[in-house]
Amino acid sequence: MAQPQREWFEKDYYATLGVAKTATEKEITKAYRKLAKENHPDSHPGREDKFKEISTAYAVLSDADKRSSYDEVRAAGPSAYGFGPPGGGGGGATSGFRVDDLSDLLGGVFGRGQKRRGQPGPRRGEDLEASLTLAFGDAVSGVTTEVNIVGAGPCETCNATGAAPGTTSSVCSACGGRGSVDSNQGFFSFSQPCSRCGGTGMRIETPCPSCQGTGGSTKPRRVKLRVPAGVEDGQRIRLKHRGGMGFNGGPPGDLLVTVRVGGHSLFGRKGKDLTLSTPITFAEAVLGATITVPTLDGKVSLRVPPGSKSGRVLRAKGKGAAAAGGAGDLLVTLEIDVPSAPTPEQQAAIESLATATPNPRAHLGV
Repeated sequence: MAQPQREWFEKDYYATLGVAKTATEKEITKAYRKLAKENHPDSHPGREDKFKEISTAYAVLSDADKRSSYDEVRAAGPSAYGFGPPGGGGGGATSGFRVDDLSDLLGGVFGRGQKRRGQPGPRRGEDLEASLTLAFGDAVSGVTTEVNIVGAGPCETCNATGAAPGTTSSVCSACGGRGSVDSNQGFFSFSQPCSRCGGTGMRIETPCPSCQGTGGSTKPRRVKLRVPAGVEDGQRIRLKHRGGMGFNGGPPGDLLVTVRVGGHSLFGRKGKDLTLSTPITFAEAVLGATITVPTLDGKVSLRVPPGSKSGRVLRAKGKGAAAAGGAGDLLVTLEIDVPSAPTPEQQAAIESLATATPNPRAHLGV
């Protein structure tokens, strides 16, 4: 029979995984994978304790021998292992003992609660934030650039080893490199982070003078990144593991870059479409014409249909912003140019046109 752990009396591992006591090995594995994905610290910071609880439950229930022992221990109760009957009444030194006191009793005897708090185990690096301002054209087409950040990074003096130059770390003699030590107390076995190495499994005899053995230092650095084509103003880009350095074997944090896009003298933006306004003459609007307009990478010709009005939008396919699903379009809005100070020739032509044009308000009856 596997040696019972104190937590076996306190924790219902079946409830932790959300399975019945009669669950098959396949059902237990399926439930664990689902919960582990939903609570993994890399994807959901702050759920480290929940993830550890799920992993502990799975480690017991997925092992046939441990599961059998766990079920036997849970069925017998703590009184079967020398702690007296629940609720008292057993007489002698165990009289008056309650199952509810088990955690407090063992925590007081072995200092569990005090030792677990503050132990320097693996720690994920912090997420860092940065802001990046791009020119309009770079945001549309994409660009490779750099951002400046300040955060924990590898110590340059010791190359993140934590040991002084010319020295090396060694395997901790107290825990044999495991990072934890076991304490057997009768039927119970406790596993605690090693106090000699802080749970890392390695001992640094001569700490680096620059980082005091942490392996990292807070300093400014430049991070290279590829901004995808079509990025929009205010969009955030997440760079996995490019943030603050992790400690004691923990993974680095992420870098979150907020993009600010500058304006353009001619073009506007609607998602992946670009916008442009262009004037046309009255004659072009009435008779139709072929006009040439600029794009970000050249020029394009568009056909103005006869009888076009101000506000009509023409579309140049594929001349917008690049995007994963295909480039957007260039949307060209027509604006009929009305001369504010016509020349004598224009004045005469307009008067002739006015004479030949019927009253467009005749249907109003006024």
